[in-house]
Amino acid sequence: MNRCVALTVLVVLGICLTAPSAARTEGPAIELITIQQASGELPGWKSFHDPQAKTADVWTLRPDGVLHCKGTPLGYLYTEREHTSFLLTLEWRWPPGKKAGNGGVLLRMTGPNRIWPKSLEAQINAGSAGDFWGLAGFRLDGPAGRMKSLEHPQFGTLVNLAKLKPMEKTPGQWNHYEIRADGETVTLSINGQLVNRATGCAAVPGRICLTAEGDEIEFRNVRLVPLERK
Repeated sequence: MNRCVALTVLVVLGICLTAPSAARTEGPAIELITIQQASGELPGWKSFHDPQAKTADVWTLRPDGVLHCKGTPLGYLYTEREHTSFLLTLEWRWPPGKKAGNGGVLLRMTGPNRIWPKSLEAQINAGSAGDFWGLAGFRLDGPAGRMKSLEHPQFGTLVNLAKLKPMEKTPGQWNHYEIRADGETVTLSINGQLVNRATGCAAVPGRICLTAEGDEIEFRNVRLVPLERK
């Protein structure tokens, strides 16, 4: 069975001095700040992978602040704290010289760790970045013409809301993702352009995950701002 293992690179969750003017916050922003490589647990984050693999075999934090994911074995990093409404921004890219592949950001993840847990996925897969996937029965809604649902023998009920338009850059270039989860509405913007909007989403507190889905991918500048709910 899969189990949680400690991340063997040091990342510090720091307090940002300012928050984006567009976001009303209920407290200070949380930013993922890379310091240096070291052995030990990851403050604020945990990981889930095959029990025979060490997390350092999958994730490597470089001195330049880039978090490199080998992609295998399958799994994810996840926040220890749960979040419902927030503004999450990050950058991702397929490493130079590597093919574009699969990856994603899981939102409002609940229940036991598994491949894949109940959550709302902001898709990063090459050619599909900006799609939504409701995993393991996660509830969401959107325009009927862009929605489809299917039953998977391993993953359960999957609901897809296709993106409005492609906005990905070529492999090797950094892409900017803005994910705004505000109650039952979640919007996705890639490289400054709105690409998707889901309504009727399950507004439940859950973890945020960065996935390892079989292909090399890199992340940097991960920033979370909790949104104030009226």
